[in-house]
Amino acid sequence: MKQVRLGIIREGKVPNDHRVPLTPKQCKTVEAQYPEVKIVVQPSAIRCFKDEEYEAQGIEINEDLTSCDIIIGVKEVNLEDLIPEKKFMFFSHTIKKQPYNQKLLRAILDKKIQLIDYEVLKDKFDKRIIGFGRYAGIVGCYNGFRTLGLKLGMYELKPANQCANRKEMEGELSKVVLPSDARVVLTGWGRVGNGAREVIDLLPIKEVAPSEFLNKQFDEPIYTHLDIEDYYVPKDGSEFDKGEFYTHPEKYTAVLEQFIEKGTLMYIPCHFWSSKSPFLLTKECLRKEGLKLKVVADISCDIAGPIACTIRSSKIADPVYGYDPVSEAETDFMNEGAIAVMAIDNLPCELPKDASEDFGNELIKNVFPPLFREDPDRVIERGSETDLQGRLMPGFNYLSDYANELDIV
Repeated sequence: MKQVRLGIIREGKVPNDHRVPLTPKQCKTVEAQYPEVKIVVQPSAIRCFKDEEYEAQGIEINEDLTSCDIIIGVKEVNLEDLIPEKKFMFFSHTIKKQPYNQKLLRAILDKKIQLIDYEVLKDKFDKRIIGFGRYAGIVGCYNGFRTLGLKLGMYELKPANQCANRKEMEGELSKVVLPSDARVVLTGWGRVGNGAREVIDLLPIKEVAPSEFLNKQFDEPIYTHLDIEDYYVPKDGSEFDKGEFYTHPEKYTAVLEQFIEKGTLMYIPCHFWSSKSPFLLTKECLRKEGLKLKVVADISCDIAGPIACTIRSSKIADPVYGYDPVSEAETDFMNEGAIAVMAIDNLPCELPKDASEDFGNELIKNVFPPLFREDPDRVIERGSETDLQGRLMPGFNYLSDYANELDIV
């Protein structure tokens, strides 16, 4: 069986990302499961796991990755760290023609690198098989309730990034005290939304059906978890058709406002949103008299998109800003009438060890079998944006203008 050298590159993006694609123990597991695979780890002073922890598991530490066949990381690789004629696997953030990574895709093509992008790795049912979404939901939901405590002045939670791990973070949740009339709305049922539920399930809050949320009175804290047909309806009054919604979202209108108007104290968006879809909470909606909305923990973080108060992303060091519905401008989140917005765009980085372990488990379960063994569903081929000849793969020809534009910014 042909030997394969798998390199783990040092994360070079600034600000620093402490996550890893595989933990030291997972590296040892991979080498045991695939005897033909030898893992080489580039030394790093910023990883959440130290070089010595990899060495303790018998993993080679080496600055030089040129002998590796496949090189994996987490975030975008710096141009100077790209090695020609190799297979690289990382989040490239190029499939939406992101301007800031245009040079990266051009360099990948010029260096004849096969780019396998985590974001487009899908199974035979076209469902994504790997991502950090679960931990975005877990950390984002925790941050939402932390923000609510600050806004109401009822309790204080330790920032997630100051917790040693998820266990310590979850221990902080025992401090949460919610008003008896607290109402929370959660949207999205994917990895992110289900991650958020893992946190909510640890809190003193009861789940109710969407219809109950709209029509019943409760004397205890409640939340409802909405699916897409709960907050979008056909304009013509027909039955909701998920397939039609995804292809023709212009035929639908948003009705999330009716849930926000029912005394909602906090809204946690965890849904996927397309720019073709109608906005969910407009400026006009947020200006309405009588709204009790105090916090929007926008885990989806679509800037200037479906939720009017999400006017920018926030950072781990400064996670919350305020939105004034009257002036439609940013303000101190503690001001009277301001909506506190938590919109951190790199949430899993707050718990790097836990998030890395979860991600590595998905690599081992869903990605490495087709990468190192048979791949009848063409998972790796379909998840490759480029090939080793310096060409875009057929499914990504739409990136041609983006990659070949002469005036690259």
